[in-house]
Amino acid sequence: DPEMVGEVLDVMVQLAKEGMTMMCVTHEMGFARKVSHRVIFMDQGRIVEDCPSADFFGKPEERSERAKYFLGKILQH
Repeated sequence: DPEMVGEVLDVMVQLAKEGMTMMCVTHEMGFARKVSHRVIFMDQGRIVEDCPSADFFGKPEERSERAKYFLGKILQH
């Protein structure tokens, strides 16, 4: 339900602002970029990136080929 997704993400953003530690698996990259401190990027069940979110989203040229491809697609929007 799209309405519930937004509500859940809003609650998670608030909890993160309050300092709660969470581990979240998501395809919502805007949310991940806004809330996360660290990104673990997986490809075919293997970890290919494990870095601070500022590096993952802010320095796509330094990422693995798979992460660069992924970031190229999502950062266009």
